[in-house]
Amino acid sequence: MNPARPFRQAESRVSLSSLDRREVLGLGMAAAAALTLPARAWAAADPVVTTVHGRVRGTRHDGIQVFKGIRYGADTSPRRFQAPQPPAPWRDVKDALAYGAACPQTRFDEPQSEDCLFLNVWTPEAKAGGNRPVMVYIHGGAYSHGSGSDALYDGTRLAHRGDVVVVTLNHRLNAFGHLYLGRLAGPAYTQSGNVGILDLVLALHWVRDNIAAFGGDPGRVMLFGQSGGGAKIATLMGTPAAQGLFHRAATMSGQQVTASGPLNATARAKTYLEALGLAPERAAEAATLPVERLLSALNAADPIHGVAGQGMGGLYWGPVLDDQVLARHPFYPDAPAQSAGIPMIIGNTHDETRLLIGGSDPSTFTLAWDQVPALLARHMRVDINPDLVVAEYRRLYPDYSPSDVFFAATTAGRSWRAAVMEAEARAAQAQALGEGAAATYAYQLNWGSPKDGGKWRAPHTLDIPLVFDNTAVPDSLSTDSPEARRMAERMSDAFIAFARTGDPNTAGAPRWTPYTLAGRETMVFDLDSRLEQDPRGAERRLFARVPFTQQGT
Repeated sequence: MNPARPFRQAESRVSLSSLDRREVLGLGMAAAAALTLPARAWAAADPVVTTVHGRVRGTRHDGIQVFKGIRYGADTSPRRFQAPQPPAPWRDVKDALAYGAACPQTRFDEPQSEDCLFLNVWTPEAKAGGNRPVMVYIHGGAYSHGSGSDALYDGTRLAHRGDVVVVTLNHRLNAFGHLYLGRLAGPAYTQSGNVGILDLVLALHWVRDNIAAFGGDPGRVMLFGQSGGGAKIATLMGTPAAQGLFHRAATMSGQQVTASGPLNATARAKTYLEALGLAPERAAEAATLPVERLLSALNAADPIHGVAGQGMGGLYWGPVLDDQVLARHPFYPDAPAQSAGIPMIIGNTHDETRLLIGGSDPSTFTLAWDQVPALLARHMRVDINPDLVVAEYRRLYPDYSPSDVFFAATTAGRSWRAAVMEAEARAAQAQALGEGAAATYAYQLNWGSPKDGGKWRAPHTLDIPLVFDNTAVPDSLSTDSPEARRMAERMSDAFIAFARTGDPNTAGAPRWTPYTLAGRETMVFDLDSRLEQDPRGAERRLFARVPFTQQGT
């Protein structure tokens, strides 16, 4: 679940102490001149909000008040691999003008630091009593990469369009967030496999305690996230420490059926420690090593080889069934009872793997029939006869090319399968509880991007610019075509409605009814959006014949 996009260079970032070029242009000459004015004049020109930890100063951009790099947690480096702590209070007014550092990671060009617990707020008006719905976005990148600072996550247009408050955030990733030392390094590290999840919990505490001062309603907090962000939300649905901190949830191509078991997580920790040159009895020394050394060992070969295709290459990082933070699998053996009352959207794109696999392996777009079975065996991540799969897809879709079959089958068996399982678990829960359970809404994005001649169709990450109404971001996968803007209107309006009421239905759109086991109702987002029953049902039934375990767990 890697949302990396090969279509544009990542936007360059700046430190907390300076303004990036885009912001300076947006502020204009008047704001630039204000940099030389006394503190009192500055305060009159720019919004200042008092949080429970201290005052922060933001800016105005396109009619929205923007606060970037607000600290929600203390520097994690003194307590590496341990639960986060709230920040120390401050007395001066802290500038919230530029994004905070991302968690240390590989293949990333933003400023990075273990001091990474920062969030960003976009609001129509930072004023108590606004009572606006709050939309908290959790970024993707599996549990290893990314930040809340990507240009696609800019909340300006969403806040303006829906009169909502938008929040994005950074948190600990990879080994910093999920190295499980609970069985190796003693009681101080019993929660180490899930401290990245505890960072999210701390951020949600900040939202609960502070968002009213930014015009938001702490009783209407919606989580939404794509890819790894959706998986993190699914994990939070079953995390006791998160209970009561959010009230709606929407996952976009991101699921977490099972977590890593403690024995698998310990095996991975031992492999990681070996790559660091540490014996298991010296595990606690990892807390004192330089960041660069920790990063260098992240891609050690994963020791867990179970179900076909489960080998990850590099080490898997993700939530751990540690009986401390997480005492049950997120969506196994059923949907978590603690979140039964939370309305949920579960969505995927029709052609997930055209980017997930095809984005890094162009040869998959020109396959011959005799190449498909071996590639399916490698990429489906379930133990099923690939020749049978090819034959069934050729029967179902006689016009499909070998590459079409490969992408469709890997999407259904690898990416879509977990979404179906979560929707089924929620539907079964609703059937058992009746009125005591909240609705679950399913969607499938069918609209295909015109990018690169349409080769990507509806791939992984396409729903991000549509939900954020950010199709105009340079080189966005969606493009900024009239059709893309129409799709952005439909998807962003549905998510805004869901944030406001817990129901995604909007005026003029087809009626979107909850997902049930009898109907498998699914909103198909396209230029002719429509509600379908059990779309791709034959593909679903094909893969339902074999067991499924979340990749890496």
